[in-house]
Amino acid sequence: MFIVLLRTIFLYALVVLVIRLMGKRQIGELQPYEFVITIMISDLAALPMQDTRLPLILGVIPIVTLLFIKTLLSLLQLKSQKARQILEGEPCILIARGKIKYENLKKQQINLDELMEEIRLAGYFDLSEIEYGILENNGQMSFLTSNNNSNGSSNNSNSSSNNNSNSKPKLPIIYVLDGEFNRNSLTSSNKGDEWVINELKKHKVNSIKDVVIAMTDTNGKFIYQLHRDKEAT
Repeated sequence: MFIVLLRTIFLYALVVLVIRLMGKRQIGELQPYEFVITIMISDLAALPMQDTRLPLILGVIPIVTLLFIKTLLSLLQLKSQKARQILEGEPCILIARGKIKYENLKKQQINLDELMEEIRLAGYFDLSEIEYGILENNGQMSFLTSNNNSNGSSNNSNSSSNNNSNSKPKLPIIYVLDGEFNRNSLTSSNKGDEWVINELKKHKVNSIKDVVIAMTDTNGKFIYQLHRDKEAT
């Protein structure tokens, strides 16, 4: 019994350490590959706890290996936009301008009852209130409503263009991420590389490699942030 106690304490401490090293996320915020790794780690730790005939090393090595794999995948995502799309997928628009995009709903295998439940849980009871409903990569729904329109901007970003503040909010579109063009957004918005480059040149930004993010916000304003911009304190 004493050996079982020690094995349990050791494996518990190991799993807590590994989960801690994987990053601070709640279960509902995990990406699919992260969720799978978390489940596998718990199963691998349970086996040596239950069967004392198995040496601890048979549980330790796979757990540490999964941590190593997760770390590599995270680094790969930081370096490559394509890797992020493959591993995490992309957000999917389920509601646009108060209308349900039924084809997207079927692709995500979500029925209408589930969608309406998510809308009610978010505090909305009328589809006409919702400009956009987006299924995020972690499975949660986010909503942009006519009440979300604001002229505020962060201290870190720069903005341009004059827009009517009373107009309906628009879906934010990200054109540049971490120094690379977001091809899907450029295609869907009928914009080209030259348009983005010209917008940046208006603010004396000559290379997209210097850009952390460039996008249009809910008011249609073009905003951007550079790597050299200091974070607000």
